[in-house]
Amino acid sequence: MRADEASLARLMALSQQGDKQAYASLLDACQRWLRGYYSRRIAPSSLDDLVQETLIALHTKRASWDPSRPFLPWLAAIARYRWVDHLRRLYRADEHELREELIGTDDEPAVTARISLDRLLGLLPPAQERAIALVKIEGMSIAEASAATGQSEALVKVNIHRGLKKLAHMIEKE
Repeated sequence: MRADEASLARLMALSQQGDKQAYASLLDACQRWLRGYYSRRIAPSSLDDLVQETLIALHTKRASWDPSRPFLPWLAAIARYRWVDHLRRLYRADEHELREELIGTDDEPAVTARISLDRLLGLLPPAQERAIALVKIEGMSIAEASAATGQSEALVKVNIHRGLKKLAHMIEKE
């Protein structure tokens, strides 16, 4: 079966009504679609695990799909979130390895703090990340940051406020 929008949407609708055969066909078609989606984005060694994680997420969230909406964008959104989670895990693993390599250096606290700060800032929208980096890290004034980014001074202030608030929330969560 080809993984086209109409077929997948029909199978999902039948699956939501309890049709086990349609659900098995849906999972098989989604698995093939996900393998194609991820094969261009991740290392082959991680492909099977990520496809399975995404199928589990699809299973968990299947009741949230609205039959009046397209299926493939819904599946692609789930796949994208799983992919981003995968990249975060890889980044954390790389950061952990880097931290182990740096053990014993005099600059360890500064380097570790910078890595953590860069990682946190990378989770913010680009405008917020840039405004915080310019004003709070590089020490520019609001007016200088406004000129550097092309944003109004008010928008620079708003981006800093929202970004710091989001960072505080992320830190508290961890």
